[in-house]
Amino acid sequence: MSVFGWVIVITAIAGVFGTGFGGVVGAVLRRESSKVVSLLLAFAGGVMLAVVCFELIPDSFRPEGAEKDMPLMLVVAGVLAGYLIIYLLNKIIDKKTNPEVQHIDSLHPKTADDLDELIHADHYEMHMKKKGTGNRDLFIAGVVMAAAIALHNLPEGMVIGASYAGDAGTIVGGAGFIVAIVIGLHNIPEGMSVSVPLISGGTKPWKAILITALSGIPTIIGAAIGYSLGLISPVWLSLSQSFAGGAMLYVVFGELLPESFLMWKSKAPGAFVLIGTLIGVVLVRV
Repeated sequence: MSVFGWVIVITAIAGVFGTGFGGVVGAVLRRESSKVVSLLLAFAGGVMLAVVCFELIPDSFRPEGAEKDMPLMLVVAGVLAGYLIIYLLNKIIDKKTNPEVQHIDSLHPKTADDLDELIHADHYEMHMKKKGTGNRDLFIAGVVMAAAIALHNLPEGMVIGASYAGDAGTIVGGAGFIVAIVIGLHNIPEGMSVSVPLISGGTKPWKAILITALSGIPTIIGAAIGYSLGLISPVWLSLSQSFAGGAMLYVVFGELLPESFLMWKSKAPGAFVLIGTLIGVVLVRV
């Protein structure tokens, strides 16, 4: 199998299977432990931060095949573009859905303190339970939730793809493989957050699990984009790596870490961010 084929398979396992497994767990238990999820997100955020800052972005300065370092502003522009685009797309979705959810108002933080808020599963559940909601409104709510999940998973896939593109064909043991493992683990609680509110809203368990698993598909799309762009030329590889790094930095600093600290207001998540970061540094340097 080609390297691209392996990238797709590994990303599918991390994205679809990881999220789908979380959906199964959510369907069986029908509850989440905020403290456990908080620590998992903090740990995953720490590892991702280490991979982006100590592997992905540094490699974008001298990508595979480049004869000299890329211009500093090219890398900076790629990081900023990745961060800002994901931020703006998320803001557009939030602006549409937040006013419709009763507990999101001027007295509450707009940063989600629960996973189902982050991916707007609470918005979808509201339409599921709301009397008189037509199929069109329910469909739109589902599309919004799918878009929110896609915006969360797409940059994660790009990181996997860009990491593999810059790893000279290394399948196991490189940065791409490490990121895939971490993303797969962090997708488990995310899958729980998708299936639990869907089932609570009246969706059949098998259908909720299917929807949850399919929500991991954007990870595969992101990996294909990141890997394909990285193979065009060293300049495109640099842009792919820096853009994916910036997008991932938004996911870490704009979603995972704030959500982790809001879900469990203690010093424990901070400790797990540090542990995750140190483990990430060890993994990328070994």
